[in-house]
Amino acid sequence: MKLTGLLARSNQAKPGITGIARVDRRTGDLLRRIGPGDIVILDQVDLDRATADALVDADVSGVVNASPSISGRFPNLGPEIVVGAGIALVDGTGPQLLRNVREGSRVRIADGVVLVGDRVAGRGTMQTVESIADLMIAAKAGLSAQLEAFSANTIEFLRRERTLILDGVGVPELCAPIYRNQVLVVAPGRDHEEDLRHLKRYIREHRPVLIGVDGGADTLHHLGYRPNVIVGDPDRLSTDTLRSGAEVVVPAHMDGHAPGLERVQDLGVGAVTFPASGNPEDLALLLADTHGADLVVTVGFQATLHEFLDRGRSGSNPSTFLTRLKLGSRVVDGKAVATLHRSRVSIGAVVLLVLAAFVAVAAGIAVSGVGGAYAEWFVNTWHAFTNWTGELLS
Repeated sequence: MKLTGLLARSNQAKPGITGIARVDRRTGDLLRRIGPGDIVILDQVDLDRATADALVDADVSGVVNASPSISGRFPNLGPEIVVGAGIALVDGTGPQLLRNVREGSRVRIADGVVLVGDRVAGRGTMQTVESIADLMIAAKAGLSAQLEAFSANTIEFLRRERTLILDGVGVPELCAPIYRNQVLVVAPGRDHEEDLRHLKRYIREHRPVLIGVDGGADTLHHLGYRPNVIVGDPDRLSTDTLRSGAEVVVPAHMDGHAPGLERVQDLGVGAVTFPASGNPEDLALLLADTHGADLVVTVGFQATLHEFLDRGRSGSNPSTFLTRLKLGSRVVDGKAVATLHRSRVSIGAVVLLVLAAFVAVAAGIAVSGVGGAYAEWFVNTWHAFTNWTGELLS
């Protein structure tokens, strides 16, 4: 009896969320190996939107941050996205947590406590929708100071890389027909796949040069497009995309080291490096600008002030502001292009009008008693009309 009771108690589900721990201080490396049900343990002050989107897309069950996910410097967007997706978020456990939890171990989160078995590995604050909202309100007070710091960083960046930004020195040569053509740059930002689908008519009509940035290149390939240029870390891209025939540009550090270059070489794909301190999105815009693009349409880029200042997005880098300023009116957001490309005349109204005309013709033929050639003409014309409407609606 005693043994039976002990087994029954041991089989009872313990409170909280359980999963396999994925641990790393380097957020970029961590995001490459997370999967559904994992509990992610990281150390990142001010969790940014890009990281949050990656966590949601991976369908992790919990996130434990050794640092504050909202420090109060500015209202960053990551925590709101994570908690809004129903993912447990524990904040401020301290850096010792990353030493107390091993990669691949099974951990449990309960009321802000992180446990490995029955051992307490760390304690933090369990965030909720309400607590995140309160922190966001308080963080707005730090926005002006963040803007001042950003202005100082921008001036320093311009001093360091003015030849690249102003004169295009160091931008690699490309074979893609960018000169005097329109260019569509797709980055893996929020809702980028949906926005790209809305640009189907624009792409069909204008045939822009397609530049995929990191995961944006995979999205282009997935939707049936062949990117002309790929900019980003090859380790983050699928083999099929890298072998699609696009020119590959690998961002490199200022010392010349280009992460992911070895993978491209192993696949037998040619690539050029682009040494710069800017992020891949900015480098793609500089490529389009230096090679003489008439118009650059962007998809998946940040659009608001909060996104612009978000640390993990390209907005944190002063090159983002300077690059947009250099291209000026030649840069257009893809959402605006999709809106402008919508037909002013309702497709339904056009179809009904043409259909009414066909009905009138058919009635005239039936009343007149004319058959043969007219009937055959009507059938052929009707088939042509249905094919046209099908293409129009697609």
